Amino acid sequence: MPPSARLWNGVTVALVALTVSIGIHSDALPRPASRLAALPHVTLWAWERREDLHRLDTHRFAVAFLDQTLTIGFTVQTQPRRNELALPATAALIPVVRIEAPRTAVLDNANRADAVSAILTSARRSGIAALQIDFDATASQRSFYRDLLFDLRRQMPPALPLSITALASWCSQDDWLRGLPIDEAVPMMFRMEPDRRRAPPSIDEFQIREPLCRTSFGLSTTEPWPDDLSGKRLYIFADHGWQTDTPADLERRLP
Repeated sequence: MPPSARLWNGVTVALVALTVSIGIHSDALPRPASRLAALPHVTLWAWERREDLHRLDTHRFAVAFLDQTLTIGFTVQTQPRRNELALPATAALIPVVRIEAPRTAVLDNANRADAVSAILTSARRSGIAALQIDFDATASQRSFYRDLLFDLRRQMPPALPLSITALASWCSQDDWLRGLPIDEAVPMMFRMEPDRRRAPPSIDEFQIREPLCRTSFGLSTTEPWPDDLSGKRLYIFADHGWQTDTPADLERRLP
C-alpha cells in the first residue's frame, strides 16, 4: 500500500495546502449506488510527490490525491500535502486522508473526534467528487476505525461518496468491513507480501469475499494485474510517478 488545495483557475489545479457510532446501523445512512457510478472508472493515485497531469484526459481518469496525513499519538497531528499537483480544471478530484497510528496511539473518544474534525476539512472542499480514507488499521484498531467512519459519515456532505482503501486480507479472510457506512472498500492488490503469507501466492487465486470490496481494485504500474478487470473501478498507483509511468503507458494496459 502506498505510504501512507487550492485550485488554480484555468488549465491547472495547484493543490498547495494539501494537506460507528454504536447503535446506528449502516442501512439507515443513504448510500445511493449512483454516487460513484458518475466518476470515471479509472482513478490515478497522486501521492506525496510533485506531479504534472495538466494534460490528463478527464473523461478517462479521475485523480485521488493525498490531501493530508493524520498521525495519532497522544494527540492527533495533521500534515497537509507538501507538493504541488497540476491538473485540468475539469478533473474529478478525490482527496485522500492517510491515517498513521502506531501501536502506542491513544485511540480514545477525544482523538477520534479530533481526527474526524481534521478529515472533514478534506470532505468539505469545494468541487470534490468523493473522499477516500487510507488507514492500515490493525486488529486492535478496528473498533476505533469503525466508530470514526460512522462519525465521519454522519457529519460529511450526505451526497459525497466515501471510499476506503483495504488490505486484501480484509476482503478475503474476515468480515469486519461488513456494515460500514462506505460506498466501497478498495482491495490493494499490490505489495501484498504480508497477506500472501496467509493466502495463495497467485493474485488470481486471492478470492474477494466481502461485497464492499467487489466493485474496485487498487493496482500499481509495476506489478502484475488480475486477469479479469471487467466492471471494476480501478485505482492505479504510479511506483515511479506519473512523469515516468505515464497515463499514456497506462492506457495500453487498460481493458
